[in-house]
Amino acid sequence: MLEHLQSTTTLHNGVKMPWLGLGVFLVKDGEEVINAVKTALEVGYRSIDTAAIYGNEQGVGKAIAESGIPRDELFITTKVWNADHGYESTLAAFDESIKKLGLDYLDLYLIHWPLPSRGKYVETWRALEKLYKDGLVRAIGVSNFKIHHLEEIMANCEIKPMVNQVEYHPRFNQKELHDFCKSHGIQLEAWSPLMQGRLLDDPVLVEIANKYNKSAAQVIIRWDLQTGVVTIPKSVKPHRIAENADVFDFELSQEDMDKINALNQNKRMFADPDEFDKV
Repeated sequence: MLEHLQSTTTLHNGVKMPWLGLGVFLVKDGEEVINAVKTALEVGYRSIDTAAIYGNEQGVGKAIAESGIPRDELFITTKVWNADHGYESTLAAFDESIKKLGLDYLDLYLIHWPLPSRGKYVETWRALEKLYKDGLVRAIGVSNFKIHHLEEIMANCEIKPMVNQVEYHPRFNQKELHDFCKSHGIQLEAWSPLMQGRLLDDPVLVEIANKYNKSAAQVIIRWDLQTGVVTIPKSVKPHRIAENADVFDFELSQEDMDKINALNQNKRMFADPDEFDKV
């Protein structure tokens, strides 16, 4: 049920994950990320999504420690970067991330990209399975995985991913991937749900926003939630962090959902996961 900011979806292993969180991609370590995370936690967010490559795990950890919020009320995600693919490398990368975050365990650990050119994501996944079995991570998942990447993991490993975090927004709604994930109990999660702000002046979204007395950003976030997709909009501005969370007091009609769905162009803003090989 999408009732409030702490509302959760239940992953296939029974772990509850908030529908809405704060993403901190491109947020500078130090005061910028500390202030953003603290603001989000004060507003009522309980899910924070970072990654090793973001270079701000330390600041995220500091904000968490200083918030005074009990650890078991928070849902903290980070990701293993491409350079650390491989079994032992992934375990070492996890140790480094958790040390920077100052935590005893993670709520969700993701493989950031499949990096098929290196052919190690199955091996990397087995390291995540070990971390999960050892109780160091409550849930494990992937990011930017296509259907065939997920199929290879499911064919060769013991535990299927609980989450797949992907580029997802009205111009790229990944319907086939979303349907596949739903059919296998894998929770889809949206990164860059606002397309880095490029959708905020779209006339269709603006018209719908005016109808509900909301912003285009709020309409997009609400569309995510009503399509069953966890979402993590990023902002460092306190008023935007609060605005992005103010999406639980209205519901988009099916007609308006259909209008937003019709904006899809199957158009990525970022790299194709089959081609992205940056390490």
